[in-house]
Amino acid sequence: MGFEPPQRLVRALGETCGETAAAEWLEQLPARTDDALSAAGHQVLPDRVVAPGGRSSLVLLVHRADGTPAVLKIAAPGSAPELERAALAHWKGWGAVELLATPDARVPADALLLERLHHEVSLRSLPEAKALLEAAGTVRRLWVEPPQGHAFETVQERTGRQVEPMRAAAVRDPALAPLVSAALAAREELVADVPELFLLHGNFRQSKVLSGERAPWLTVGPEPLTGERAYDLARLVRDRVEDLIASPGGAATARRRIKKLAESLEVDQARLRGWTLFRAVESGTRALTVGRRQDGELSLEFAGWL
Repeated sequence: MGFEPPQRLVRALGETCGETAAAEWLEQLPARTDDALSAAGHQVLPDRVVAPGGRSSLVLLVHRADGTPAVLKIAAPGSAPELERAALAHWKGWGAVELLATPDARVPADALLLERLHHEVSLRSLPEAKALLEAAGTVRRLWVEPPQGHAFETVQERTGRQVEPMRAAAVRDPALAPLVSAALAAREELVADVPELFLLHGNFRQSKVLSGERAPWLTVGPEPLTGERAYDLARLVRDRVEDLIASPGGAATARRRIKKLAESLEVDQARLRGWTLFRAVESGTRALTVGRRQDGELSLEFAGWL
């Protein structure tokens, strides 16, 4: 199947994998896609590539032999499709996109065959108050006990890997040191006392919740891990950060958002604030490191409010 990979994916791979590794994978991508389609045999037929698509996978609209629409997702290097598959299988379509089986056929390890949602309609299409309400209702469905014998990392493990890159960013730019120190101190306090252990989405935000036929809203693109709900909710607090920054009352709105989400989902407000600070600083320093200066500065200005 011949196609041009979406530029969003090309840029993201260059940032995360390096230009050489990204170019090698992108060169192999048409063949990988053909292999995934061939492995599924007559069960899956291609329609078109989704653009702009995501930053960590190629998303291909397909249909099954009976005409049912579906999505074939080819994971990029650095992704963990086996963990995404395990999480989706555990959720069984409850609050999340459904993992589809292919009778008498298999898809490669780096590919996922999924229920097709309306990729062009996410919660970001709704007014902010309505979007947050729907997001809260969706994410609470995902917070379940992890499966026995799972391979998911913990919040402590994932955030522990992020500590040194954050410190390195502060060394390169000493102006970042106060925010980085505050974020790392918050993390140390939070991981010292883990109040609960749930299966988490890991990257939950409004753009990851799409309109569906089976349910009004279903989440996609998990980066699953286990830990406390406040960590999962922290990325949602920072949604539409560009609008918050542009608003004269942005700081107060952000603090109200933390309070409202914590109360509606029965999450400790102080812990939500702490994880929101850490995740905003981590995201901001990472964006600066790979040259996405505007994204980085927005996240760090937001963090400063906290």
